[in-house]
Amino acid sequence: MAQSRQMSHILGATSESGRPTIARASYDGRMRFTPSPIALRLFCLSILALLLSGCGEPEAATPLLRWYVFDEPSGAFEQAAADCSAAAEGRYQITLVPLPSDADQQREQIVRRLAAGDAAIDLIGMDMIWTAELAAADWIRPWPAAAAMQARAGRLQSAVESATYAGQLWAVPFTTNTQLLWYRADRVDQAPATWSELIARSERPGATGTIQAQGARYEGLTVFFVSLLASAGGSVLSPDGRSVSLATEPTRRALAIMQTLARSPAADPALATSREDDARRAFEAGTATFMLNYTYVWPSARSNAPEIAEQMHWARWPAVDPDRPSRVTLGGINLGIGAHSRYPEQARAAALCLAGERQQRQAAIRGGLPPTIATLYDDPAIRATFPFAELLRATLRDAVQRPKTPLYADVSLAISHTLHPLHEIDPIADVARLRRAVARALRSQGLL
Repeated sequence: MAQSRQMSHILGATSESGRPTIARASYDGRMRFTPSPIALRLFCLSILALLLSGCGEPEAATPLLRWYVFDEPSGAFEQAAADCSAAAEGRYQITLVPLPSDADQQREQIVRRLAAGDAAIDLIGMDMIWTAELAAADWIRPWPAAAAMQARAGRLQSAVESATYAGQLWAVPFTTNTQLLWYRADRVDQAPATWSELIARSERPGATGTIQAQGARYEGLTVFFVSLLASAGGSVLSPDGRSVSLATEPTRRALAIMQTLARSPAADPALATSREDDARRAFEAGTATFMLNYTYVWPSARSNAPEIAEQMHWARWPAVDPDRPSRVTLGGINLGIGAHSRYPEQARAAALCLAGERQQRQAAIRGGLPPTIATLYDDPAIRATFPFAELLRATLRDAVQRPKTPLYADVSLAISHTLHPLHEIDPIADVARLRRAVARALRSQGLL
């Protein structure tokens, strides 16, 4: 409407005498317009101005990089973005775009935007289980050889593997995590080394407290199974991720432990609905003696239940076989570059800064997020934050990857739906059931 009014004003321009200067009419059955030279110039200039006004604002001198990542509560990510923006000295500016705390909702938002070719996604705080899916869909950019060498340098190998798919690095490892066994030292004089020892000790006459684990029908149950399976020497998929593995004996042993735990009087009666935070709350309330959980439970207990934290000790996740160390499922966040970003070079530089030593130290101390840079576990400030730093690093070094496939979300659903509830597991029959469910997931067939 504004443009129409401007055009009408020009076409209706008048001379000082009040007569039209842009047109005159003669009657020969139609109206003819004969513009004057001045009016024609004004008209052309107005058209040019209107065209230029539709081109938007000039591009900012400093590229704005949008970092999509979960809404980290301590402010560590926000500070990292500010620090790296300042260090860039005008080459780029990072702004955070917070994602929901729920991992499934994070993935849904990111996948929808990437599938639509959203150029506003520059940096992605990727859950490490997204790597294969986003890479196979060409929704993130591979890292060129020189930049990939920088991104890998000094990182824990397990973290590097989580950012790798089909022999190519797709992200820089940022934060990592895995589970430990937490226990009450005032009730237990020594941590059990195996699952059989853990369950037997918890069932002894006079023993008090439950074993807290994740048994709800969600990703945590898949993580529980993958850790048990790897600790027994098995894997869900073949090394190339294209076919089902689930060797009989390791799978049967993993399923037997899950069933035994669920049917034990030492199990929490709410195991079938228990997630990480349910386990944490039960431990802080004093009803649990043992807990399988991530490292965030340590600062939480110190803040929420200091009397429990005084008795809170840690040990390596229990082994399936006394002669084989446990292997525990890896977690963490990696930094990927959106495939449609207008500033890929600046985004890679920003990712390397965000995942640098200073920012990882800050994320660990302020946010309780374990670093991917191996030498930081020797840092006095990190050890003060994580007194279990040496055990954590050792566990991370041989941590197990979740199944590497673009269809991971379907594979995880197949596992958690097949094995829930744990007390109904049949360790023999469910080996075949699990194989069929995972095979259907790999064919993108119906799961339920």
